[in-house]
Amino acid sequence: MGKDNNRHSLLSTHTMCRLAESQDDYIIIPLDECRYTFNDNGLERMRRTLEMSGASFVYSDYIDNGEIQRLIPWQEGSLRDDFDFGKIVMVRSADLKKAVSGMDEEYEAAGWYDLRLRLTRDKAPTYCPEPLYTIEKFDPESGSEENQFAYVDPRNRTSQIEMERAATRHLKAIKAYVSPKDKISVDVSQGAYPVEASVIIPVRNRHLTIADAVESALSQVTDFPFNIIVVDNRSDDGTSEILYRLEKRDPRVKVINTSGLPYPYIGIGGCWNIAVNSEYCGRFAIQLDSDDLYSGRDTLQKIVEKFRSEGCAMVIGSYTLTDFECNILPPGLIDHSEWTAENGANNALRINGLGAPRAFFTPVARALGFPDVCYGEDYAMGLAISRRYLIGRIYESLYLCRRWHDNTDHALSREKINQNNYYKDYIRTLELKERQSCK
Repeated sequence: MGKDNNRHSLLSTHTMCRLAESQDDYIIIPLDECRYTFNDNGLERMRRTLEMSGASFVYSDYIDNGEIQRLIPWQEGSLRDDFDFGKIVMVRSADLKKAVSGMDEEYEAAGWYDLRLRLTRDKAPTYCPEPLYTIEKFDPESGSEENQFAYVDPRNRTSQIEMERAATRHLKAIKAYVSPKDKISVDVSQGAYPVEASVIIPVRNRHLTIADAVESALSQVTDFPFNIIVVDNRSDDGTSEILYRLEKRDPRVKVINTSGLPYPYIGIGGCWNIAVNSEYCGRFAIQLDSDDLYSGRDTLQKIVEKFRSEGCAMVIGSYTLTDFECNILPPGLIDHSEWTAENGANNALRINGLGAPRAFFTPVARALGFPDVCYGEDYAMGLAISRRYLIGRIYESLYLCRRWHDNTDHALSREKINQNNYYKDYIRTLELKERQSCK
């Protein structure tokens, strides 16, 4: 088992039940093994915030190594099990006892997750954007690549299964559960398209990598025609000139330049909308980021065969993390094996990503549309598709995700991470309400 095993004693159902036995009016629940000290008037401020807000519990910013650690407000869609509530929360004893009374399943790692989901069913928690306490422990691995993908680490599978069970029970309780019986397949053979598949590459200022990406797509060996649609989003570093040469050399390369559009901002999602709605787009639209590569010459063939055999509206493959030179980086293969045909659509609300490469049946992608942002646009589309349609999964590596200094998610500040997480929680909130309204 992995590092999360060390937290079991702290996050178990037994611990939550023991805390509920307290006779105090308010209970502090520690969420980590660090030591904490309330700042001047911090304890009273936390108690008063809880009282005035009428919240289910309260959490706050804190100080670590002399720096204020800013958190983000909770939303109804804050269903991911790694939502950061800081190191402690305060809850009323009465609310704690009520929530614990319904905890009839023993969890070793998901005790707090199960409890906080139950606490939020009747009333929301409150975030106090003030540093109310100071901690004495710092985790230098908190931002590491391995930690970022801990939830797909097979060593942590037992804990992830617990989290999934708790999340699924919660979705059923709030009437947002999606039954596999409600999914519909699509007839992917209908309609006429210029090609069977299109590789979609949004790009801005990637003169060091764009040729590699396009060549990777051109090297695919298939039994069907395909093209590459590159949406050049106002590049000014030489990327456009490279694309011009590639387009001139091979007619399968179709470059769409956004510089002529009347509006100043287009995100990655907007680039996808332009590509899938263009006259060039094939029956299936298949993702390739401008600094990544397909891992073999049969990636497109495998994806299209999955569409054909399962009648799914989306296919998601697996990828391998590498450095710029394609040397494998830990944890290596990211296969999202936590996805199951029976419960993937529900578990998708608990995790922060669905995998890559992503491919879409073009009519569905056109009908739903991508949000015009540069983060989470694919996740939003995946959630919306999973609500109604079948999603096919391929668990072998089809894709090399190259990590280098110019990645859009490289060495992000805490502020940027918070911004990204807040947006994905917002996406989940909208999706949650849509699923509830369909009941």
